Amino acid sequence: MKYRDYYEILGVDKKASADEIKKAYRKMAKKYHPDAHPGDKAAEEKFKEANEAYEVLSDSEKRKKYDQFGREGQFYNGADFDPSKYGFGNGVRYEYRTEGGGFSDFFNMFFGGGDPFGSFDSDSIFGGNTGRGSRFGRSMKMKGQDIESLLEISLEDGFRGAKRLVSLRTASGDRRISLKVPAGIRPGEKIKLSGQGSPGVNGGPDGDLYMRVEFRKDSVYELKGMDLEARLPLYPWEAALGAEKPFNTLDGKISVRIPAGIQTDNKIRIAGKGYRDKSGARGDLFLRVAIVNPSRLSKEQAELYEKLSKIKTGPV
Repeated sequence: MKYRDYYEILGVDKKASADEIKKAYRKMAKKYHPDAHPGDKAAEEKFKEANEAYEVLSDSEKRKKYDQFGREGQFYNGADFDPSKYGFGNGVRYEYRTEGGGFSDFFNMFFGGGDPFGSFDSDSIFGGNTGRGSRFGRSMKMKGQDIESLLEISLEDGFRGAKRLVSLRTASGDRRISLKVPAGIRPGEKIKLSGQGSPGVNGGPDGDLYMRVEFRKDSVYELKGMDLEARLPLYPWEAALGAEKPFNTLDGKISVRIPAGIQTDNKIRIAGKGYRDKSGARGDLFLRVAIVNPSRLSKEQAELYEKLSKIKTGPV
């Protein structure tokens, strides 16, 4: 059996801090996540190896036992070792496998997993005596891996709330899950679906699924904190003389008063018509003026423009 060098798998030093280990794991998990490499068995194995390494090195007790075993056995560079020398399953051939709970035989021998060949006595490995007959091979219930996926919705659905049926491609197969998007959710926030992650180990609870929400870029609104900004096109005479213009907000049509002499990029504030939070509090709506010309002029309009062009005005 190969000694599993978890530090090498994550690419960190044996004296790495917990934060360094977490950062290395997240980088590797993102790189090899099955959702990013559907059907790629090599990437899937890398992802499983990263999970296993992090399972050990992120737990102070597991890491201590693992480090002590490495020092006692002097295993380096993935060297082979014979489990029978440590009182485990004489005459049995071992291989690296990831069936069942998703961890290798190496992991299951030391940290549980219901291995059929027996169990390690930790005292015989480390030369200690706890007086309690503790064994690494004892079955250990572990929560399954949490999964994170992206959910793209419209800004309007984020404002009002919505129901969605999403399809997920995971290492265990394709799934369709129904979920509710709460009204007032913000970009980057996550919807937690308990028990919808990876299966638990040895009867442990299933992991959770986190859907990270992002807004599509097809809305007429731009979200700025709790405020919304939108474009308000005006004809030149509306901007010059003032006008009343209808505008569709997220919760109904309103009439907007345009002050005379308004200029392009000036903003009109509509209080309380912005985005909302989950408690119902609202931001403001800002309408950014854009002065536009008609794509076609009637004969009368053309004549008026002709007259305007001959009237002397001050500097622009």
